[in-house]
Amino acid sequence: MAKIHVDTDLGGDIDDLCALAMLLGWPDVDLTGITVVGDTKGKRTGYVRYVLALDGRSDIPVAAGADTSLGCYRLDLTLPAEERYWPEPVPASPNPPEAAIELLKRSIEQGATIVGIGPFTNLYLLDMQNPGILLEANLVLMGGYVHPPRAGFPKWGNQDDFNVQVDVMSARHVFANSTPTLVTLAVTAETALRTSDVERLRGSGALGRLLARQAEAFAEDEKMAARFGATCAEVPADIINFHHDPLACAIAVGWRNGVEIAELPLIIEEREGWLVERIDDSGRPFKVVAKVDGQRFNDFWIDVTTKVSRA
Repeated sequence: MAKIHVDTDLGGDIDDLCALAMLLGWPDVDLTGITVVGDTKGKRTGYVRYVLALDGRSDIPVAAGADTSLGCYRLDLTLPAEERYWPEPVPASPNPPEAAIELLKRSIEQGATIVGIGPFTNLYLLDMQNPGILLEANLVLMGGYVHPPRAGFPKWGNQDDFNVQVDVMSARHVFANSTPTLVTLAVTAETALRTSDVERLRGSGALGRLLARQAEAFAEDEKMAARFGATCAEVPADIINFHHDPLACAIAVGWRNGVEIAELPLIIEEREGWLVERIDDSGRPFKVVAKVDGQRFNDFWIDVTTKVSRA
């Protein structure tokens, strides 16, 4: 049984929802807790609780963490129109800020792998209040820019690394005080949620219907098919979104089909307000996901999420 704690900013880009739905459909995954980062008065936390209730999993501990009122984010962490993405109004679910830190701490003490799929603010606050705890944790992070995406995929640069660059102070601290596995843009660029997945999702229960609804709204809003499917030779023409967060969560659980992980010496430094990770023999060793079979992962994701496969 894999113990997993998810630190998420669910409610904006739909890959957080795709990641949580996958974990809920995955056999032998024990979700010890979910903490929310970049929240606004508990609204994202309310969305997490709504998703869990749809799947009958209100037993999983949830806590709101770092709020946008802290003023530490480079961008406004806005949410899309609720009436388009959610079938009904979803109440906010705020709580005292120390609740998320305590839940993270408890999950680490239980031996859970912590997978960060949002900004790293909660992890920073955890380590500030419990110095050294991140070094004890098995930590998997969706973020880091070590190599550019391969030819045929989006030409993302370092500044596109949202989870790291939206809160540089927290990311720099976490990288300096932990030994994480990094699931970077270079590999998540090779995964895809596609229009061809939507009907399977719609037919797979209440959570699947929510995924289908949000996928269609996101496709209309973000126009990934026009931006990337029509311009990048290796990206599916019917792409809706990339599976950034689902891939990170799968790596955290232990999925390794078509995955290669390299240990690379990295120097982490700040340049003109942006965090840079570069390979240098004098750097600290980091585990970096270097390769993924994107199609194999896409197939795995849709099977597990729709509960066709429990392998």
